[in-house]
Amino acid sequence: MKKSSHAGKPVSRRKFTELSMKGMAGILMIPAILPARNRWHGANDRINIAHIGVGDRGGWELKNYFLPLQGSNSIAVCDVHRDRRESWAKQIGQYYRDNSVSATECQSYLDFEEILQRKDIDAVHITTPDHWHVPAAIRAARAGKHIMLAKPLGLSYPDYKKLAKAVADKDVRFHYATQQRTYEHMQAAIAMIKEGKIGDIEKVSVWCPGKNPVSSPECTEVPVPDGFDFNRWTGPAPLNTYCPDRVTNNSSWFQYDYSIGFLAGWGAHPLDVLVWALKEQVKGKYSCEGTGKFWSEGGIYDNIYSWDVKYIYANGLEVQFVSMDTAENVIAHRDEKESNGTTFYGTNGWISLSRNSVQSNIPEIHGKLNALTRDNHSMGQAFLDVIHGKQKEICPLEEAIISDTISHMGDIAIRTRKRVTWDPRKGEVVNDKEGNKLFIREMREPYRV
Repeated sequence: MKKSSHAGKPVSRRKFTELSMKGMAGILMIPAILPARNRWHGANDRINIAHIGVGDRGGWELKNYFLPLQGSNSIAVCDVHRDRRESWAKQIGQYYRDNSVSATECQSYLDFEEILQRKDIDAVHITTPDHWHVPAAIRAARAGKHIMLAKPLGLSYPDYKKLAKAVADKDVRFHYATQQRTYEHMQAAIAMIKEGKIGDIEKVSVWCPGKNPVSSPECTEVPVPDGFDFNRWTGPAPLNTYCPDRVTNNSSWFQYDYSIGFLAGWGAHPLDVLVWALKEQVKGKYSCEGTGKFWSEGGIYDNIYSWDVKYIYANGLEVQFVSMDTAENVIAHRDEKESNGTTFYGTNGWISLSRNSVQSNIPEIHGKLNALTRDNHSMGQAFLDVIHGKQKEICPLEEAIISDTISHMGDIAIRTRKRVTWDPRKGEVVNDKEGNKLFIREMREPYRV
């Protein structure tokens, strides 16, 4: 089987820098909450939402985050699998009828561009494979739709700038789906860290799973089945041969054409906690180096699945980011060995956070945090509240870009086998043409934005 090119058509360093600088102003100017305009809904108006991507995760979020809400109606679904989109459209309609909800009949779509043309759609909930996240969000923002976007962010730094510009230009709300930001124990712990309860933060440890317990499959080309649009599933990525194993969840996570693996796919969560607590400390220049392991040759998986990466920030902060298989020393301080988490080490003590457990070596803090709830399905309601202006954007785009870039710098350092330095003001890997090429993905026609 002929393998596709990873990076696509090369982009010059000069062009990369120009693209980055043009978009940087848009990032820096995005406020946490934007001024309301006349088109915003009143507090009691229902928001019409379209769901783009209704596979395992997208369907779960639709069912648990949105259908129970009294402030929204799900009136459109889109998926490249015909059975998924048609099934969900029927389920939504039946749910509303069973619960006496008056709503426009839910329609199913293959092409999400048709959804974006509808004037009655206020917002989109995007849970596609990773390589479609930012291209779909850019189109949605340009159409003036509010966006709840699945993590991780994307694959190409210049495209982040396009998204930031579209969000700012069209005054839309952006909601990054890092759901831990709605957890009560997380919110309280982040507030404590920001208030200096554990002193000045000197070091942070971050860990998450590196892969699922699967093997890398070989891919023998077979005809694309009826009811599945493989070309549209591929979208802006290079078009490869089709086999069923190529388009599973695992395959979209572990093939470089579509993602950078769990460095971003899982790392997006604990790294988001890092940025949430220490945005001012981690938004500046930093260097990164580390080691990692790739899937064995012979199968189609070609991403990094095990890593140990260290970041040194210009202000002296140190961050270590590891996969769970290399995390023995990183999580030795914890009683509960959660598979993902973020530990903040301050001059007065530490706080260690994950979704299901929280720990501190300061007894008072430990007691307070463990008295709080650790489960929350309110991401959908938070999105509605952000749209209505009832609360600030809790998962803003600027912070999503910072955390996602940390993942990419780890990937680039391992792939190039050298220390790399990221300068966010210039939007580039400093003096590193090879590294910069790895943070740019050319989009395949006709899916370019």
